Amino acid sequence: MAKWKTKEQLTNLLCSFVQIPSVTDSEAEVYFPDFVIGELSDLEYFQQNPEHLQKHPTDDGRFFVTGLVQKNQNKKKTVVLVSHFDVVDVEDYGRWKEDAFHPKKLTEIFYSQKQYLPKQVQHDIETGNWLFGRGTMDMKCGLSLHMAMMEQACEGVFDGNILLLTVPDEEVNSMGMRAAVPVLLELAKQYDLEYTAVLNGEPMFMRYPGDQKKYIYTGSIGKILPGFLCYGKETHVGEPFAGLNANYMASLLTDEFELNIELCDKVEEEITPPPTNLIQYGIKEEYSVQIPHRAVTLCNLFILDKKMDEVVSLLKEKATKVAASITESYRKQACAFSKYMPFDVPKLKVTVFTYEELTDYAIKNYGEEKVNNIQFSILHNRGNKDDREATIEIADKLTILCKELAPMIVIFFAPPYYPAISSYQHPLIKKAVAKIEKYALESHAVSFEKINYFAGISDLSYAGLQYPVESMKSLTANMPLWDKGYSIPLKEMELLDVPVLNMGPVGFDAHQWTERLDIDYAFITLLDMLPVCIHTLLTTEIASTSK
Repeated sequence: MAKWKTKEQLTNLLCSFVQIPSVTDSEAEVYFPDFVIGELSDLEYFQQNPEHLQKHPTDDGRFFVTGLVQKNQNKKKTVVLVSHFDVVDVEDYGRWKEDAFHPKKLTEIFYSQKQYLPKQVQHDIETGNWLFGRGTMDMKCGLSLHMAMMEQACEGVFDGNILLLTVPDEEVNSMGMRAAVPVLLELAKQYDLEYTAVLNGEPMFMRYPGDQKKYIYTGSIGKILPGFLCYGKETHVGEPFAGLNANYMASLLTDEFELNIELCDKVEEEITPPPTNLIQYGIKEEYSVQIPHRAVTLCNLFILDKKMDEVVSLLKEKATKVAASITESYRKQACAFSKYMPFDVPKLKVTVFTYEELTDYAIKNYGEEKVNNIQFSILHNRGNKDDREATIEIADKLTILCKELAPMIVIFFAPPYYPAISSYQHPLIKKAVAKIEKYALESHAVSFEKINYFAGISDLSYAGLQYPVESMKSLTANMPLWDKGYSIPLKEMELLDVPVLNMGPVGFDAHQWTERLDIDYAFITLLDMLPVCIHTLLTTEIASTSK
């Protein structure tokens, strides 16, 4: 009996997924995989091959699911279907919060009360067939469609193997996908599989307000989180020129980096969004009239094909520029003030270090045991501190140890790290995209535009490495938490090295209370096009397998 062949069946499957409130780090996220396994277990193939359907731990109490449909023992070519099942929280839904995980009810409410919705949403409601709710677009629709592909694989539709992979934690640290990479290598060895492509089902993202174009993505944007620990000089607020306010230092750094298009990365006609601040605060536990002499600021930085050495060099260049500006501004203001209250203007110079440089200095002057003890104490007593907070505390305590170097700016990286990846030059992906574009236009009057990098950040980042593992040292050496609670499987990613593609549904407003999915496109048009894509990835012969 068919389970996921029609729009109605797939809509019901999606709604059942959405009704499980699998917010990242929630209890529902932990038991969601059991529901997926339960659904797939109804298929005759998995009843006959139960060992092909597995739940794997991520070492932090969560689980991801793999389901392998093997055409036969002689078929090696395998397409990996990737999705994530965690979602962001629903606080933004306000008075509709209780219905955020009940898509049919919420959709009925919004259609009947559309006057309360933004103008663009009202227009969409009048011109399309939309399903509202948290996770409808991002990205439980993708998982639902992959389940339909699994059903077709079980029926022998594809001339090759299909491996479903659905993971938790994509929205925060990608713990699920990072844990899955070694498992993919193990499964390939166990079942003699040859991965031809990793196909993700993330939804299309608008490139500008009102964008109605359809996109197919041959990669995924990279993301890093550079931080700057500012250590000034303590003083009483009544004697500000006897010290240096770290909040002032951090504010100038934020001003330098915020929306600075000089820090955008560009490949062909694609450019990353400029950096923007995510965290900034003074590190002062309680109020007093002592100036805050320690502060931190972190910004989001997207990358496409920049190497980590280039990134660190650019960050240091910008931080050095800010340091010089701080020094000059301090001198100028102090000189101006000295006309009213004569005093000797202190000599001040702000120095910039990378975290690696500061660590080397600390080990040389205080010993490796002292440095290790600082890190161990923070990690052992981190409590509920997340990766960003733990990272900042390690950097902060190291600067305190080396405070004779102050005033200083210390550059570091905090988790998460998403390597940029793109297969736009891979011959298989080129042929697959050409085939899909032709079929979509002829069969559905859909015109696709190819994008080299999916801009929404995705787990495709961990399907391979653009550059050798050795090139990552500039990142790992400057990430205080690396191999101390956070890491990514770089060596395994280098071994996996599979071309990637993202082909997903149309939706709008991911992570917003107006998140919605175009049901007709997802469960009619895309449902028809996905098998064509998978078939092409499995059967196309190419002369080279290089990326």
